[in-house]
Amino acid sequence: MGKLSGITVVDLTQFLPGPAMTVMMADQGARVIKIEPRGGEPVRSQAPFENGQSVWFSNLNRGKESRVLDLKSEEGKAALRALIAEADVFVEGFRPGVMKRLGFDYPAVRALNPRIVYCSISAFGQEGELAHHPAHDMAVQALAGFMSVNDGPDGTPMVPGAPSADLAAGLTALSAVLMALIGRQQTGEGDYIDVAMFDSLLPWCAHTAGSAIAGGPSPKSSEQRSLGGAGFYQVYQTSDGRHVVLGGREIKFATNLLTALGRPDLIALAEQDAGPVQAPLIAFLRETFLTKTRDAWVEWFHDKDVAFAPVLDFREALDEPHVAQRGLLVEADGRHHIAPPIRFANEAPWQPGPVPELGEG
Repeated sequence: MGKLSGITVVDLTQFLPGPAMTVMMADQGARVIKIEPRGGEPVRSQAPFENGQSVWFSNLNRGKESRVLDLKSEEGKAALRALIAEADVFVEGFRPGVMKRLGFDYPAVRALNPRIVYCSISAFGQEGELAHHPAHDMAVQALAGFMSVNDGPDGTPMVPGAPSADLAAGLTALSAVLMALIGRQQTGEGDYIDVAMFDSLLPWCAHTAGSAIAGGPSPKSSEQRSLGGAGFYQVYQTSDGRHVVLGGREIKFATNLLTALGRPDLIALAEQDAGPVQAPLIAFLRETFLTKTRDAWVEWFHDKDVAFAPVLDFREALDEPHVAQRGLLVEADGRHHIAPPIRFANEAPWQPGPVPELGEG
């Protein structure tokens, strides 16, 4: 029995933000009823596939029920109303205005069930200049300023490797819904939550965009300690064309590494502000890391207390002993699942719920 056993969620979301939120609820025992159109959630058709299901779909929709409803038909609307009447949580991820046109905006849903917690997830929120602007993750990152510091050595923005805006929204929505459920215990009333990908991502720049937040200029990657302007928070190429990183700026790490490399004279530079002043340190480290292969450096660092790591691809990362030791990749029903990062001491070992076929309630 999970922490959310007894909670029923009606889930009208697709793709990433909403499903990432509701699968965490399903993993903890919530009954999540996924409402799909006749053709099914588009992610069902996204390769690669494992045992007949999209790996993406499986990992974000395990443990849920699937109901096919045409929300433009009276029959579909009636079925959704019946589900709402018994639900604790209602989650939708359409553009602002769509749910009102369908007859399921918050006032309408609240009239059916005053205790329901209703959460809308969108790119830019339910009001404001950008509310109706179409956007997926990268466009939100671009408009929030994050792409400007996700750049290469020549300053050109790069396609981000992680859907940060999508997942920030999913995590924010989960937190908000759980808060509202706790609040409902005190008031007996549900609530409405407006979660925007843009709003959810913005706090993630507090440690890098302080100057802009305070009304000053925008940070530049080459001059910011956490974005590539410091020698000890930096990516370095190795002799075999692979890469390693130094990922800890504490002076103890700089002291340990530079002493081991015979250059204690450079320790003082590691204490300086990021930017051009650290150029001699970065140049030395670049030259040094080019003298060995990536795996040779892994071996060399084995007994050094330095925040160092090789850059692994996903195959290498998932094959690391740590993943098995932590039980982070679980196989069930011929499919592989990334295990939930949320763990409780007094719960049984986690097993993924079944992945629903379309319309399988």
